[in-house]
Amino acid sequence: MTEYRSRPRPALRPLALAATFVLAGCAVGPDFRTPPPPSAQAFTAEPLPATTAAADVPTGDAQRFLEGEGVPERWWTHFGSAELDRRVERALAHNSSVAAAQAALRQAQEGVRAARGALFPALDARAGALRENANAAGFGETGTSAPPFTLYNASVGVSYTLDLFGGVRRGIEAQQAQADLQRFQLEGTYLSLAANVTTTSVREAALREQIRATEEIEAIFREELGLIEQQHEIGAKSLADVLAARSALASTSAQLPPLRQALAQTQTQLAVYLGHFPAESEAAALELAALKLPTEVPLSLPSTVARQRPDIRVAESALHAAAAQVGVATANLYPQITLSGSLGTQALHADDLFGAGSKAWSVGVNLLQPLFHGGSLRAQKRAAEAGFDKAAADYRTTVLTAFQNIADSLHALELDAEGLKAQAAAEQAAARALALVRFQYKDGATGYLQVLDATRQYQLARIALIQARAARLADTAALYAALGGGWSEASRRDSNTIPTQPSP
Repeated sequence: MTEYRSRPRPALRPLALAATFVLAGCAVGPDFRTPPPPSAQAFTAEPLPATTAAADVPTGDAQRFLEGEGVPERWWTHFGSAELDRRVERALAHNSSVAAAQAALRQAQEGVRAARGALFPALDARAGALRENANAAGFGETGTSAPPFTLYNASVGVSYTLDLFGGVRRGIEAQQAQADLQRFQLEGTYLSLAANVTTTSVREAALREQIRATEEIEAIFREELGLIEQQHEIGAKSLADVLAARSALASTSAQLPPLRQALAQTQTQLAVYLGHFPAESEAAALELAALKLPTEVPLSLPSTVARQRPDIRVAESALHAAAAQVGVATANLYPQITLSGSLGTQALHADDLFGAGSKAWSVGVNLLQPLFHGGSLRAQKRAAEAGFDKAAADYRTTVLTAFQNIADSLHALELDAEGLKAQAAAEQAAARALALVRFQYKDGATGYLQVLDATRQYQLARIALIQARAARLADTAALYAALGGGWSEASRRDSNTIPTQPSP
């Protein structure tokens, strides 16, 4: 007995093939994989010292690098200033750049939801009325004249394009990657804003202290000028001494306007960071001495930096989106099958629209196979592949730049400590030299020009010491930011750990 097996009807073969592809989950194009962690085992070519140099001045403590330790999420609190903490928190909550990044993230997330809608059938309701004259269209029997008539219809239609080659899924994947990119952009905005507020606050405090030091020197020169002028009137001092004193006072006074201008610009910049107009700034004065230098600085492993820095995660998301776009462009080369159907009613009178005998329905299958588009489809695929190559190169550049930032920050901290130690010694030596010259001047053993020179050297050393202290604080903040600022995977999953823009 011959065994008989039924074969699918030719009309059903496209549906069977479509079902096979859908069940198999076929999606053309490359499947994205997270790039491997950087192969570098260290950030610097030379081993880091156990501790940096120490100096017997404020912010002169030695710093120790805790290799393998994670960066705290609220790293700015390690500077020990309640005013700095308030400023950073205010900026994270009210800065307009944060609001823009949050809006961009919401926009991208809605784009994902919109793209996912293509996975489901489209259902539409239609209703209409058509006035028609059959004679004008050449219908009707010769010699007869049918009056115009109105055709009323109401229907519900459904259509669904089978995602045979994963074009829709690749599109959703690309949209999701863009949403991830915007999320990491938001984290990068938080990180850069916290770093900018911290370094700007350090600069503000340093400028305020430089102004104070310059004003003290100015007061000394003014007092000395008065004494020399009195002595000149009685013939005890020459005109040359008077002119030298006036020149020293004027030179010192001339240094104050640029410092005050820099302070004003720093304060207006800080106001903008905090979401204020410059005239509405409420930031309290922050003294340099109120900032504590973190003595134990965490240093993440090189292999984990790629998962911490938002800019690297942005580049990775861009690479993911580019890979998905290759899949979209590839899927556009293959056939598309669309299933459609409708159920409704048609009648010549509105009253009969839902009556007996007015029902109408349709079912259809459409196959679209691209044949010739002037080479545009394959050009789009090659363009997408080139975009993927560019995104891969951009990702590597971002990683290399990140490691450069970290290495520069580590070198800066090491050299800042040595510079601060040397500058502290120079300031102490200049202070002792000034005291000695003043003593000799009172005894008549030296001239006033030597006093002016010693005073000028002390002023320069004091200003340089203030700048060295500020540089060490600012470069420590830069290292925290270069390591990624402590934004962990947990904080990415828990939106409650990320500040949100308050309602207006």
